[in-house]
Amino acid sequence: MYPTDDQRPCRPEVSAESCPQCRATFPISELDYDLPPRLIAQVPAQQRADSRLLVVDRGSGELRDCRFSDLLELLERSDLLVLNNTQVLPAKFRLQRATGGRIDGLFLHERGPGAWEVMLRNAARVKPAEPLNFLGGRQSRQWTVYAGENLGQGRWVVRVEPADAVAEILAQVGRSPLPPYIHRQADKDDHDHLDTGRYQTVYAKQPGAVAAPTAGLHFTSQLLGELGRRGIGSIELTLHVGMGTFAPVVVNDLADHEMHAEWCSLEPSAAERINRSRASGGRVVAVGTTSVRVLESCVDTRRQLHPQNAWTRKFCYPPYEFRGVDAMLTNFHLPRSTLLALVMAFAGVERIRRAYRHAVDHEYRFFSYGDAMLIV
Repeated sequence: MYPTDDQRPCRPEVSAESCPQCRATFPISELDYDLPPRLIAQVPAQQRADSRLLVVDRGSGELRDCRFSDLLELLERSDLLVLNNTQVLPAKFRLQRATGGRIDGLFLHERGPGAWEVMLRNAARVKPAEPLNFLGGRQSRQWTVYAGENLGQGRWVVRVEPADAVAEILAQVGRSPLPPYIHRQADKDDHDHLDTGRYQTVYAKQPGAVAAPTAGLHFTSQLLGELGRRGIGSIELTLHVGMGTFAPVVVNDLADHEMHAEWCSLEPSAAERINRSRASGGRVVAVGTTSVRVLESCVDTRRQLHPQNAWTRKFCYPPYEFRGVDAMLTNFHLPRSTLLALVMAFAGVERIRRAYRHAVDHEYRFFSYGDAMLIV
Protein backbone atom coordinates (compact mmCIF):
# COMPACT_ATOMS: atom_id res chain seq x y z
CA MET A 1 0.00 0.00 0.00
CA TYR A 2 1.02 3.58 -0.49
CA PRO A 3 2.13 5.16 2.80
CA THR A 4 0.63 8.56 2.06
CA ASP A 5 -2.13 9.86 -0.19
CA ASP A 6 0.27 11.98 -2.24
CA GLN A 7 2.03 8.78 -3.36
CA ARG A 8 -1.13 7.30 -4.88
CA PRO A 9 -1.65 7.48 -8.65
CA CYS A 10 -3.32 10.64 -9.89
CA ARG A 11 -6.00 8.46 -11.51
CA PRO A 12 -7.09 5.15 -9.90
CA GLU A 13 -6.94 3.28 -13.21
CA VAL A 14 -3.24 4.16 -13.66
CA SER A 15 -0.47 2.56 -11.64
CA ALA A 16 1.92 4.93 -9.88
CA GLU A 17 5.01 3.83 -11.77
CA SER A 18 3.38 4.67 -15.12
CA CYS A 19 1.95 8.04 -14.08
CA PRO A 20 4.35 10.85 -15.08
CA GLN A 21 2.92 13.19 -12.46
CA CYS A 22 3.58 10.93 -9.50
CA ARG A 23 6.64 8.84 -10.28
CA ALA A 24 8.13 7.97 -6.90
CA THR A 25 11.82 8.45 -6.36
CA PHE A 26 13.79 5.55 -4.88
CA PRO A 27 17.56 6.01 -4.46
CA ILE A 28 19.69 3.14 -5.75
CA SER A 29 21.59 3.16 -2.46
CA GLU A 30 18.49 1.63 -0.83
CA LEU A 31 19.37 -1.60 -2.68
CA ASP A 32 22.82 -1.98 -1.13
CA TYR A 33 23.72 -4.63 1.45
CA ASP A 34 26.86 -6.41 2.61
CA LEU A 35 27.34 -9.99 1.44
CA PRO A 36 30.42 -12.11 2.12
CA PRO A 37 31.50 -13.68 -1.22
CA ARG A 38 31.60 -17.11 0.41
CA LEU A 39 27.79 -17.07 0.64
CA ILE A 40 27.33 -16.85 -3.14
CA ALA A 41 26.30 -20.38 -4.10
CA GLN A 42 28.55 -21.91 -6.76
CA VAL A 43 26.69 -25.22 -7.07
CA PRO A 44 23.09 -26.19 -6.39
CA ALA A 45 22.00 -28.05 -3.28
CA GLN A 46 22.58 -31.79 -3.52
CA GLN A 47 18.82 -32.30 -3.84
CA ARG A 48 16.55 -29.52 -5.13
CA ALA A 49 14.14 -29.48 -2.18
CA ASP A 50 17.01 -29.61 0.34
CA SER A 51 17.46 -25.85 0.05
CA ARG A 52 16.75 -23.72 3.08
CA LEU A 53 13.69 -21.50 3.17
CA LEU A 54 13.36 -18.26 5.12
CA VAL A 55 9.69 -17.46 5.81
CA VAL A 56 8.89 -13.76 6.09
CA ASP A 57 5.51 -12.87 7.59
CA ARG A 58 4.49 -9.38 6.44
CA GLY A 59 1.78 -9.15 9.08
CA SER A 60 3.71 -10.07 12.23
CA GLY A 61 7.23 -9.38 10.97
CA GLU A 62 8.27 -12.87 12.12
CA LEU A 63 11.18 -14.64 10.43
CA ARG A 64 11.28 -18.46 10.46
CA ASP A 65 14.07 -20.77 9.33
CA CYS A 66 12.67 -23.75 7.41
CA ARG A 67 13.50 -26.18 4.60
CA PHE A 68 12.03 -25.84 1.13
CA SER A 69 10.25 -29.18 1.57
CA ASP A 70 8.36 -27.58 4.48
CA LEU A 71 6.11 -25.95 1.87
CA LEU A 72 3.89 -28.98 2.38
CA GLU A 73 3.01 -27.54 5.79
CA LEU A 74 3.46 -23.84 5.07
CA LEU A 75 1.01 -23.58 2.18
CA GLU A 76 -2.76 -23.85 2.56
CA ARG A 77 -5.22 -26.04 0.64
CA SER A 78 -6.76 -23.02 -1.05
CA ASP A 79 -3.39 -21.66 -2.29
CA LEU A 80 -2.59 -21.56 -6.00
CA LEU A 81 1.05 -21.71 -7.11
CA VAL A 82 1.94 -19.75 -10.26
CA LEU A 83 4.91 -21.27 -12.11
CA ASN A 84 6.97 -19.78 -14.94
CA ASN A 85 7.43 -22.63 -17.45
CA THR A 86 10.07 -20.93 -19.59
CA GLN A 87 12.92 -23.19 -20.69
CA VAL A 88 16.51 -21.94 -20.54
CA LEU A 89 18.35 -22.17 -23.84
CA PRO A 90 22.03 -23.24 -23.90
CA ALA A 91 22.62 -19.63 -24.90
CA LYS A 92 26.37 -19.22 -24.28
CA PHE A 93 28.69 -19.97 -27.19
CA ARG A 94 32.17 -19.25 -28.51
CA LEU A 95 33.19 -17.95 -31.91
CA GLN A 96 36.54 -17.95 -33.65
CA ARG A 97 37.88 -15.44 -36.17
CA ALA A 98 40.00 -16.45 -39.15
CA THR A 99 42.93 -14.87 -37.27
CA GLY A 100 42.43 -17.35 -34.43
CA GLY A 101 40.96 -14.80 -32.03
CA ARG A 102 38.17 -16.09 -29.81
CA ILE A 103 34.94 -14.31 -28.96
CA ASP A 104 32.49 -15.14 -26.18
CA GLY A 105 28.85 -14.86 -27.19
CA LEU A 106 25.41 -14.95 -25.60
CA PHE A 107 22.22 -15.38 -27.61
CA LEU A 108 19.53 -12.83 -26.62
CA HIS A 109 16.69 -13.32 -29.10
CA GLU A 110 15.91 -13.94 -32.77
CA ARG A 111 14.83 -10.97 -34.85
CA GLY A 112 13.98 -13.12 -37.84
CA PRO A 113 15.14 -16.37 -39.50
CA GLY A 114 18.92 -16.47 -39.06
CA ALA A 115 19.05 -12.93 -37.60
CA TRP A 116 20.22 -13.11 -33.99
CA GLU A 117 20.68 -10.36 -31.45
CA VAL A 118 23.61 -11.37 -29.26
CA MET A 119 26.09 -10.13 -26.71
CA LEU A 120 29.72 -10.43 -27.83
CA ARG A 121 32.83 -10.02 -25.71
CA ASN A 122 36.31 -9.40 -27.16
CA ALA A 123 34.74 -8.33 -30.46
CA ALA A 124 36.20 -4.81 -30.71
CA ARG A 125 38.20 -5.67 -33.84
CA VAL A 126 35.45 -7.54 -35.64
CA LYS A 127 34.47 -5.96 -38.97
CA PRO A 128 31.00 -5.83 -40.56
CA ALA A 129 30.23 -8.97 -42.59
CA GLU A 130 33.28 -10.76 -41.17
CA PRO A 131 32.68 -14.52 -41.08
CA LEU A 132 33.04 -16.28 -37.73
CA ASN A 133 32.81 -19.96 -36.82
CA PHE A 134 31.30 -21.62 -33.78
CA LEU A 135 33.96 -23.16 -31.56
CA GLY A 136 33.48 -26.28 -29.46
CA GLY A 137 30.26 -28.08 -28.75
CA ARG A 138 29.07 -31.14 -30.62
CA GLN A 139 28.38 -29.88 -34.08
CA SER A 140 26.88 -32.31 -36.56
CA ARG A 141 27.03 -29.63 -39.24
CA GLN A 142 28.80 -26.32 -39.84
CA TRP A 143 27.25 -22.91 -39.42
CA THR A 144 28.84 -19.58 -40.31
CA VAL A 145 28.13 -16.41 -38.35
CA TYR A 146 28.45 -13.10 -40.17
CA ALA A 147 28.94 -9.99 -38.07
CA GLY A 148 26.27 -7.36 -38.66
CA GLU A 149 25.33 -4.14 -36.89
CA ASN A 150 27.16 -3.20 -33.71
CA LEU A 151 24.39 -1.90 -31.43
CA GLY A 152 26.79 -0.74 -28.71
CA GLN A 153 27.37 -1.91 -25.13
CA GLY A 154 28.40 -5.33 -26.42
CA ARG A 155 25.18 -6.00 -28.35
CA TRP A 156 25.36 -7.06 -31.99
CA VAL A 157 23.07 -8.30 -34.71
CA VAL A 158 24.59 -11.27 -36.55
CA ARG A 159 23.45 -13.48 -39.43
CA VAL A 160 23.69 -17.24 -39.04
CA GLU A 161 23.83 -19.43 -42.13
CA PRO A 162 22.20 -21.77 -42.77
CA ALA A 163 19.26 -20.24 -40.88
CA ASP A 164 18.22 -23.33 -38.93
CA ALA A 165 16.07 -23.20 -35.81
CA VAL A 166 17.79 -21.41 -32.92
CA ALA A 167 17.12 -24.26 -30.51
CA GLU A 168 18.67 -26.77 -32.93
CA ILE A 169 21.84 -24.72 -33.36
CA LEU A 170 22.31 -23.84 -29.69
CA ALA A 171 21.74 -27.46 -28.66
CA GLN A 172 24.92 -28.30 -30.57
CA VAL A 173 27.13 -25.27 -29.99
CA GLY A 174 25.88 -23.74 -26.72
CA ARG A 175 26.16 -24.27 -23.01
CA SER A 176 24.19 -23.20 -19.94
CA PRO A 177 24.13 -19.39 -19.60
CA LEU A 178 25.28 -19.27 -16.00
CA PRO A 179 25.51 -15.80 -14.47
CA PRO A 180 29.03 -14.38 -14.05
CA TYR A 181 29.10 -14.84 -10.27
CA ILE A 182 29.00 -18.64 -10.77
CA HIS A 183 32.55 -19.60 -11.66
CA ARG A 184 33.46 -22.44 -13.99
CA GLN A 185 36.78 -23.37 -15.58
CA ALA A 186 37.08 -21.84 -19.04
CA ASP A 187 38.30 -25.09 -20.57
CA LYS A 188 35.54 -27.22 -19.07
CA ASP A 189 33.29 -29.21 -21.41
CA ASP A 190 30.69 -26.84 -22.88
CA HIS A 191 28.00 -29.42 -22.13
CA ASP A 192 28.42 -29.60 -18.38
CA HIS A 193 25.90 -32.14 -17.14
CA LEU A 194 25.43 -30.62 -13.68
CA ASP A 195 24.46 -27.19 -14.98
CA THR A 196 22.51 -28.50 -17.96
CA GLY A 197 20.25 -30.43 -15.62
CA ARG A 198 20.06 -28.16 -12.59
CA TYR A 199 19.95 -24.68 -14.17
CA GLN A 200 16.45 -25.59 -15.40
CA THR A 201 13.14 -26.09 -13.61
CA VAL A 202 11.55 -29.54 -13.70
CA TYR A 203 8.45 -28.02 -15.34
CA ALA A 204 10.26 -26.07 -18.10
CA LYS A 205 8.36 -26.37 -21.40
CA GLN A 206 8.65 -23.21 -23.49
CA PRO A 207 12.18 -22.58 -24.88
CA GLY A 208 13.28 -18.96 -24.92
CA ALA A 209 14.98 -17.88 -21.67
CA VAL A 210 18.65 -16.96 -21.39
CA ALA A 211 18.56 -17.06 -17.58
CA ALA A 212 16.67 -19.33 -15.23
CA PRO A 213 13.61 -18.35 -13.16
CA THR A 214 15.61 -19.39 -10.13
CA ALA A 215 12.88 -19.61 -7.46
CA GLY A 216 11.49 -22.58 -9.36
CA LEU A 217 14.77 -24.50 -9.29
CA HIS A 218 13.93 -25.85 -5.81
CA PHE A 219 10.86 -27.82 -6.88
CA THR A 220 10.92 -31.52 -7.69
CA SER A 221 8.21 -33.40 -9.56
CA GLN A 222 7.59 -35.37 -6.37
CA LEU A 223 7.10 -32.22 -4.26
CA LEU A 224 4.72 -30.70 -6.81
CA GLY A 225 2.78 -33.97 -6.90
CA GLU A 226 2.48 -34.09 -3.12
CA LEU A 227 1.36 -30.45 -2.99
CA GLY A 228 -1.32 -31.28 -5.56
CA ARG A 229 -2.52 -34.27 -3.56
CA ARG A 230 -2.91 -31.96 -0.56
CA GLY A 231 -5.17 -29.67 -2.57
CA ILE A 232 -2.61 -26.98 -3.40
CA GLY A 233 -3.09 -26.27 -7.08
CA SER A 234 -0.74 -24.81 -9.66
CA ILE A 235 -0.99 -23.06 -13.01
CA GLU A 236 1.70 -22.12 -15.51
CA LEU A 237 2.51 -18.94 -17.37
CA THR A 238 5.55 -17.91 -19.39
CA LEU A 239 8.10 -15.13 -19.18
CA HIS A 240 11.26 -15.64 -21.22
CA VAL A 241 13.89 -14.30 -18.85
CA GLY A 242 16.44 -12.02 -20.53
CA MET A 243 19.83 -10.90 -19.29
CA GLY A 244 18.31 -7.52 -18.53
CA THR A 245 16.62 -9.09 -15.50
CA PHE A 246 20.03 -9.40 -13.85
CA ALA A 247 21.62 -6.27 -15.28
CA PRO A 248 22.81 -3.84 -12.59
CA VAL A 249 20.92 -0.58 -12.24
CA VAL A 250 23.24 2.27 -13.24
CA VAL A 251 21.02 5.28 -12.48
CA ASN A 252 20.93 6.95 -9.07
CA ASP A 253 17.12 6.94 -8.92
CA LEU A 254 15.02 3.92 -9.91
CA ALA A 255 12.45 6.29 -11.40
CA ASP A 256 15.02 6.92 -14.16
CA HIS A 257 15.72 3.24 -14.87
CA GLU A 258 14.61 1.94 -18.27
CA MET A 259 13.24 -1.54 -17.71
CA HIS A 260 14.14 -4.25 -20.21
CA ALA A 261 11.38 -5.89 -22.24
CA GLU A 262 10.65 -9.60 -21.94
CA TRP A 263 8.07 -11.75 -23.72
CA CYS A 264 5.29 -13.05 -21.49
CA SER A 265 2.16 -15.12 -21.90
CA LEU A 266 -0.84 -15.83 -19.68
CA GLU A 267 -3.35 -18.19 -21.28
CA PRO A 268 -7.14 -17.66 -20.86
CA SER A 269 -7.57 -20.89 -18.87
CA ALA A 270 -4.83 -19.86 -16.43
CA ALA A 271 -6.27 -16.36 -15.96
CA GLU A 272 -9.71 -17.83 -15.35
CA ARG A 273 -8.40 -20.27 -12.76
CA ILE A 274 -6.56 -17.52 -10.88
CA ASN A 275 -9.70 -15.39 -10.80
CA ARG A 276 -11.79 -18.33 -9.53
CA SER A 277 -9.23 -19.10 -6.83
CA ARG A 278 -9.12 -15.55 -5.54
CA ALA A 279 -12.91 -15.26 -5.64
CA SER A 280 -13.11 -18.26 -3.31
CA GLY A 281 -10.59 -16.75 -0.90
CA GLY A 282 -7.45 -18.51 -2.08
CA ARG A 283 -4.01 -16.94 -2.17
CA VAL A 284 -2.07 -16.50 -5.41
CA VAL A 285 1.48 -17.61 -4.59
CA ALA A 286 3.84 -16.43 -7.32
CA VAL A 287 6.94 -18.57 -7.76
CA GLY A 288 9.66 -16.05 -8.58
CA THR A 289 9.80 -12.39 -9.54
CA THR A 290 9.26 -13.36 -13.19
CA SER A 291 5.83 -14.79 -12.37
CA VAL A 292 5.07 -11.67 -10.35
CA ARG A 293 5.88 -9.43 -13.32
CA VAL A 294 3.55 -11.38 -15.61
CA LEU A 295 0.69 -11.26 -13.11
CA GLU A 296 1.15 -7.55 -12.49
CA SER A 297 1.25 -6.98 -16.25
CA CYS A 298 -2.09 -8.77 -16.71
CA VAL A 299 -4.13 -7.55 -13.73
CA ASP A 300 -6.65 -4.70 -13.77
CA THR A 301 -7.68 -2.27 -11.04
CA ARG A 302 -10.39 -4.69 -9.87
CA ARG A 303 -7.68 -7.34 -9.31
CA GLN A 304 -8.94 -9.45 -12.20
CA LEU A 305 -6.41 -11.27 -14.38
CA HIS A 306 -6.68 -11.13 -18.18
CA PRO A 307 -4.91 -13.29 -20.78
CA GLN A 308 -1.98 -11.72 -22.59
CA ASN A 309 0.72 -12.54 -25.13
CA ALA A 310 3.00 -9.53 -25.36
CA TRP A 311 6.26 -7.87 -24.37
CA THR A 312 6.27 -6.44 -20.86
CA ARG A 313 8.42 -3.77 -19.25
CA LYS A 314 6.64 -4.00 -15.91
CA PHE A 315 8.85 -2.52 -13.19
CA CYS A 316 7.78 -2.84 -9.56
CA TYR A 317 9.70 -0.78 -7.02
CA PRO A 318 8.69 0.99 -3.80
CA PRO A 319 6.08 2.26 -3.44
CA TYR A 320 4.00 -0.11 -5.56
CA GLU A 321 0.54 -1.58 -4.90
CA PHE A 322 0.43 -5.25 -5.95
CA ARG A 323 -2.90 -6.41 -7.35
CA GLY A 324 -2.15 -9.82 -8.84
CA VAL A 325 -0.09 -11.50 -6.09
CA ASP A 326 -0.83 -12.46 -2.47
CA ALA A 327 2.37 -14.34 -1.54
CA MET A 328 5.74 -14.89 -3.18
CA LEU A 329 8.50 -17.49 -3.36
CA THR A 330 11.83 -15.98 -4.35
CA ASN A 331 15.58 -16.42 -4.07
CA PHE A 332 18.00 -13.92 -2.50
CA HIS A 333 18.92 -11.29 -5.07
CA LEU A 334 21.91 -9.18 -6.02
CA PRO A 335 22.38 -5.70 -4.57
CA ARG A 336 21.27 -2.87 -6.85
CA SER A 337 19.03 -5.15 -8.91
CA THR A 338 15.46 -4.65 -10.11
CA LEU A 339 14.65 -8.02 -8.52
CA LEU A 340 15.58 -6.82 -5.05
CA ALA A 341 13.56 -3.65 -5.67
CA LEU A 342 10.50 -5.74 -6.50
CA VAL A 343 10.86 -7.84 -3.35
CA MET A 344 11.26 -4.70 -1.23
CA ALA A 345 8.13 -3.26 -2.82
CA PHE A 346 6.20 -6.41 -1.92
CA ALA A 347 7.40 -6.97 1.63
CA GLY A 348 8.64 -3.53 2.72
CA VAL A 349 12.12 -2.06 2.52
CA GLU A 350 13.07 -2.39 6.19
CA ARG A 351 11.52 -5.84 6.53
CA ILE A 352 13.58 -7.15 3.61
CA ARG A 353 16.72 -5.48 4.98
CA ARG A 354 16.17 -7.32 8.25
CA ALA A 355 15.48 -10.60 6.43
CA TYR A 356 18.68 -10.28 4.39
CA ARG A 357 20.72 -9.50 7.51
CA HIS A 358 19.22 -12.60 9.11
CA ALA A 359 20.07 -14.68 6.03
CA VAL A 360 23.69 -13.46 6.07
CA ASP A 361 24.05 -14.02 9.83
CA HIS A 362 22.65 -17.56 9.47
CA GLU A 363 24.74 -18.27 6.38
CA TYR A 364 22.01 -18.84 3.84
CA ARG A 365 23.26 -19.40 0.29
CA PHE A 366 22.62 -16.51 -2.11
CA PHE A 367 21.64 -15.92 -5.75
CA SER A 368 20.72 -18.37 -8.53
CA TYR A 369 21.86 -21.65 -6.96
CA GLY A 370 21.15 -20.43 -3.44
CA ASP A 371 18.35 -20.75 -0.90
CA ALA A 372 14.82 -19.37 -1.03
CA MET A 373 12.43 -17.05 0.79
CA LEU A 374 8.65 -17.35 1.21
CA ILE A 375 6.92 -14.01 1.77
CA VAL A 376 3.38 -14.29 3.09
